[in-house]
Amino acid sequence: MSCNPRYEILFEPVRIGPVTAPNRFYQVPHASGMTNALPRVRAAFREAKAEGGWGVICTGACSIDPSSDDAPLPFATLWDNNDIRAHALMTEAVHRHGSLAGVELWHGGASVMNRASRLPPLSPSGIPWMATHVGFMGNMRPKTMDKADIREVLRCQAEAARKARTAGFDIVYVYAGMGYLGYEFLLPEYNHRTDAYGGPIENRVRFVREMIEVTKDAVGADCGVALRVSLEELRGRAGRNQPSEAHELVELLADVPDLFDVKMDSSPTDCSASRFTGEGSHEPVIDFVKSLTRKPVVGVGRFTSPDTMVSQIRRGVLDFIGGARPSIADPFLPSKIREGREAEIRECIGCNICISSWHDGVPVRCTQNPTAGEEWRRGWHPERVERSDRPESILIVGGGPAGLECALTLGRRGHEVTLADSGRDFGGRLTFEKTLPGLSAWNRVVDYRLGRLAEMSNVSLYGESTLGVDEILELAPERMVLATGARWTDMLYSSLEIPVGRLDHENVFTPDDIAAGRLPAGPTLIFDFDNYYMGGALAEHLAARGIPVSYATPAGQASAWTIMTNELPLVHRALTRRRVPVTTLHLLKAFDGETATLAQLFTGEETRVACRSVVIVGLRLPRDELHAALSARMDDITRAGIRNIDRIGDALAPGAIAHAVHSGHKLAREIGAAVRWQPYRRDTPIVDAVPDFDMRTAAE
Repeated sequence: MSCNPRYEILFEPVRIGPVTAPNRFYQVPHASGMTNALPRVRAAFREAKAEGGWGVICTGACSIDPSSDDAPLPFATLWDNNDIRAHALMTEAVHRHGSLAGVELWHGGASVMNRASRLPPLSPSGIPWMATHVGFMGNMRPKTMDKADIREVLRCQAEAARKARTAGFDIVYVYAGMGYLGYEFLLPEYNHRTDAYGGPIENRVRFVREMIEVTKDAVGADCGVALRVSLEELRGRAGRNQPSEAHELVELLADVPDLFDVKMDSSPTDCSASRFTGEGSHEPVIDFVKSLTRKPVVGVGRFTSPDTMVSQIRRGVLDFIGGARPSIADPFLPSKIREGREAEIRECIGCNICISSWHDGVPVRCTQNPTAGEEWRRGWHPERVERSDRPESILIVGGGPAGLECALTLGRRGHEVTLADSGRDFGGRLTFEKTLPGLSAWNRVVDYRLGRLAEMSNVSLYGESTLGVDEILELAPERMVLATGARWTDMLYSSLEIPVGRLDHENVFTPDDIAAGRLPAGPTLIFDFDNYYMGGALAEHLAARGIPVSYATPAGQASAWTIMTNELPLVHRALTRRRVPVTTLHLLKAFDGETATLAQLFTGEETRVACRSVVIVGLRLPRDELHAALSARMDDITRAGIRNIDRIGDALAPGAIAHAVHSGHKLAREIGAAVRWQPYRRDTPIVDAVPDFDMRTAAE
């Protein structure tokens, strides 16, 4: 197979100052949860993308100085020689495959609280960054930068750029977006200065210009210098000589950087979930940039379709197709397009579980790609699995995300696999969830796996197959895997997080009832203590069908955990559009068919809500009936030659779809291994030996 001729433009080399990218696939800087404390994990994660054909591979935010300290969130640093050695592992890995390596040098300004360094945050005018997530906030307000501070930051940028060159980077960034220091100089709300760095746009851009200039001086002819800049807010401001201040900014800097990396202003819009935003959504904000500069432009938009990519290039929107989430979901996306294997692309579903990894401070996770972050830790390659020395017959019961992934990986390993599901369609929980507002893209989890399974002669799929113990004994596989999923319950909890039983009323529903087509009648209260997407999505779902809906939760926001996936503001906007009233910090105490009684979480003060039905979105428990039945007949199981019964996914422990996919993949990798449930390799920072600390002499 060969590249479709209309996609060949994607594989043209493009100059970035003194360096040349081998193609137009550009993995833009993105967080990965992998700091300098995990240098080998980080290098292997980025190397997989280079092997998969991405022409440029960039780091995430890399601090230039301890005055930009994002702890406890994971961030990289370029402060000393140890950092150089740690980053060199990545650049060497990327260069092995002919790709360029880029580093996103970063100063967070007022948006960092310097918990570890305990230095005052810096800002143009002492204006703090206002976070919506209390965990991101601190008690120390920023210091207004004087001229000496500006000179020091410029010095740190230059020094970090020199270290980046030594570490082997080909592209070095200046960051002026997302609320960070350069961006704060650009916005008059943050920049109240009256000197040469404040006032009109040509002054507000001065600091960014000087950051680019000192970076270019530091790296010389060895590296391209990129400017990453947010344009959303500036695009909405009228310019004096151009349609907007965004136009004026690009015009003023048109020839200064070697590349423009253009983006939105906030995470919910910059890397918006597919639930709320479609592919290529940045175009209305960044479409003008190429008209004002001869330098190449890269932008993002959760690109998964090669036709959309080509369209953006041919219409003069972008020179490079930027990818963060798509490069995680499928590191081999470029290679698959080049080889005419578009059907094999593991498309990003836009769930943003990857972003939650950074908020959690752990290596990146992906719903579509269970190998993400596991390349070095567990030795997992995104496209290759080790063939089994001894193929076995394996029966998997349950064709949801966990069962499908397990079947696919076992099939690739050469096992004879039978996958049976009681439903007419495979997909498990996704057969319903894909129908909820904005979640249709999530069915890519199912579509990709069914497509690959259809190509395998050693995997058989059987729908509408309800298997009991007797049927399983008759089939007599060597191994069994139970992927029977989980069910929603109507269990409630007290303010002390103690289970208090269930509401016994015929008009109490769970999401499983809605999935089965049993819709509530009359005004409906959704009580959500699951706190992820389901409660909010169900509220939209029911409201769209004309059912009056209200929403209550013991959390402080609707769908509170979606702060981790950058969805929270968009959830609240969606509920507002649907006219769904939201009550937070309340427990559901009682329901009599006409009224629900809510109790304030901390005071116990009661509020009554008129409703005819209640939907409880809370506790999920495994569907373990088949496992219990099999366990009760272990003698028969043994006589039939069934050696192992394993559980995966929600049947083992309910969680997000990403957890289910990872669980199925992990078991499939480990079947036949000498050691099951083996721990992952633990990475260590690269540091010079330091003398032992002695309290007795510390003060001397």
